[in-house]
Amino acid sequence: MKLAILIVEDEPEVRASIERDLIDFASIVRIEPTEDVDDAWDVVDEVDADGDVIALALCDHRMPGTTGVEFLVQMMDDDRTAMTRKVLVTGQADLTDTVRAVNDADLDHYIAKPWDPEELRDTVRMMLTDFVEVAGINPLPYLAALDQERAMELARHFSRAD
Repeated sequence: MKLAILIVEDEPEVRASIERDLIDFASIVRIEPTEDVDDAWDVVDEVDADGDVIALALCDHRMPGTTGVEFLVQMMDDDRTAMTRKVLVTGQADLTDTVRAVNDADLDHYIAKPWDPEELRDTVRMMLTDFVEVAGINPLPYLAALDQERAMELARHFSRAD
């Protein structure tokens, strides 16, 4: 099983920038860029069919069709994505949208555009680590993509449980 990061961003240049900022993760986790919510659900189906899991969704808000916040809310009602860590990466969500994301989609983090690449990578490490902890997944195969200190603590607890 591999962990996957789902990127939902309609602007090709922004999507490519996120992918570029996360290139160091690509050998450890799947990076799945999508351009809209329909495409994102197709990727969720594909990842699930492969026996992998969406660990993290990095989602823009303002997109054609379904908004990013609405997609994050929908994820809560799908067993395959209910535990997925959710990050809104946007410069256009108003207070009402953000509050809805927090209350109805269990939003884990908010990153404003433009973002700092190191902040994005740190957030991804933190979110992936949170996911393996909540999902009860052995962190060792994903260690290079996780918060090292927390992951080693989780690994100690994980090995004691065996």
